[in-house]
Amino acid sequence: MAAGAGTDIVTAIGAARILPVVVLEEPAGAEPLAAALVAGGLPTAEVTFRTAAAAEAIAAMSANPDMLVGAGTVLTVEQVDAAVRAGARFVVSPGFGPAVVRRCRELGVPVFPGVSSATEIQLALDAGLDTVKFFPAEQLGGIGMVRALAAPFRSVRFIPTGGVHTGNLADYLAHPAVLAVGGTWMVAPKLLATGDWAEVTRLTAAAVAAAAAGSQSQP
Repeated sequence: MAAGAGTDIVTAIGAARILPVVVLEEPAGAEPLAAALVAGGLPTAEVTFRTAAAAEAIAAMSANPDMLVGAGTVLTVEQVDAAVRAGARFVVSPGFGPAVVRRCRELGVPVFPGVSSATEIQLALDAGLDTVKFFPAEQLGGIGMVRALAAPFRSVRFIPTGGVHTGNLADYLAHPAVLAVGGTWMVAPKLLATGDWAEVTRLTAAAVAAAAAGSQSQP
């Protein structure tokens, strides 16, 4: 991957402002899910390695030319390799795993490790990273904690994930250190299990509208 490709992916995620966090139990839902997200105006997704269907789902969603698909809940080097083989264009992990970060850097794949403290942010900076996942966001203090961490780490951009919803979305997106937020409400497991793609599109469109309003409130 070219050096500028990682910047392009960060820019694309930042433009979308919301990164759907997908847990698919069956790969058959991947193609219609991608179409539903695109129809709702949100052509990004993080497909988590919480199920055996992850790699196949990434491959199917990546086949949609309008989608930017990454892999989430990546815990091992083997999962990094499987994700990249399947077509994942970025990797997200719930914590800072040196081996995972190192492998992603070797492959030239953008990686957003999870952080919950100043120490972990410092580790990310030492590894040459400046965009991190703040997880689990609400349980760690929400936007107040993001403000506290952003103050000394002025070059870092955050993707808060965990407990983010329409009620607090605007608060997160109003902070200039927040690149985007990770969310599940538009891709809730029940919707995916029942194949309610129309509702996925409706919720996605509403999320995009809310994100736009939140972005406009930035100072």
